[in-house]
Amino acid sequence: MFVVHSYSLAVVFCVLTMLCWGSWAVTRKLARPDWRFELFYWDYTLGVVLIALVLGITLGNSGTEGRAFFPDLAQASTASVISALLGGVVFNLANILLVAAIEIAGMAVAFPVGIGLALIIGVIMNYVADPVGNIALLSAGVFFVILAIVLDALAYRRLAGAATGANRAKGLPLAVACGVFMGMFYRFVAAAMYADTAHPTAGKMGSYAAVFVFAVGILLSSFVWNTFAMKKPFSGPPVDFRDYFAGSFRTHLTGVLGGVIWGAGTSLNLIASERAGFAISYGLGQGATMVAAIWGVFVWKEFRAAPAGTSKLLVTMFGSFLAGLVLIVLARTP
Repeated sequence: MFVVHSYSLAVVFCVLTMLCWGSWAVTRKLARPDWRFELFYWDYTLGVVLIALVLGITLGNSGTEGRAFFPDLAQASTASVISALLGGVVFNLANILLVAAIEIAGMAVAFPVGIGLALIIGVIMNYVADPVGNIALLSAGVFFVILAIVLDALAYRRLAGAATGANRAKGLPLAVACGVFMGMFYRFVAAAMYADTAHPTAGKMGSYAAVFVFAVGILLSSFVWNTFAMKKPFSGPPVDFRDYFAGSFRTHLTGVLGGVIWGAGTSLNLIASERAGFAISYGLGQGATMVAAIWGVFVWKEFRAAPAGTSKLLVTMFGSFLAGLVLIVLARTP
């Protein structure tokens, strides 16, 4: 299996994770305007499984280090498989709650509460389990990233059409629940992985096998979480599977592409985690919010009609993100 030995390359992989996690939602805009997110999500989950399998068959079977992809899957213990599957179940619930919070309360509530809380919980949980890196620098980096998320939310709140106070109150519990679950999922996957590629632990999995099982967990749990969302949507009328099969090939392809992009980022992040540490890998990956903000500011021009002073918030936000990411990178000695 392909293994990362260089810390510099691990950081590059984490930056690529940021790009993927912050960009996959762009494919949602490529689908037809009336294509519901619940229908898009089925193709998204298929894309996640597809890229995990492709990377497992290719990179997971290359080189001489560690165990090859299929033998690794075959020897995995029941506990490790359940842990990785549970990671997929928990992530899936968090992701759907995030979308619901955005639909009801807007990004001004969903992102600082949901993603900010996820960042805090995720970094703490993974650092306690695998204390790699300078805790002071890592904490400072997380602080600046959370500050940037809050500034991003304040900027969105200034836009016309921002959520009312009542909607913000309804969306807040969803955002909190999203943050808790989003902060937990990574640890379940990490717990299923062995720490040292040179000495694979019996029953544990390498990153490629763990990500594939995690992706299967996302797909299987969609039959619960996403089916419920289709029947009891947070916004709009219910949809059913007949609506899904009425979509064109191009429409389905946009969802698959979104899943491939997100899944590739997740795979790269966990591949990098052996060298960077789980806490640093997760913390850097959550810089995806900055990438999403870049899309909104420079590509979709979401702030072109924003009131005066918004640009200062955005500049401060990007500065805080960069400061946070630099500190997180410096938390681990190359």
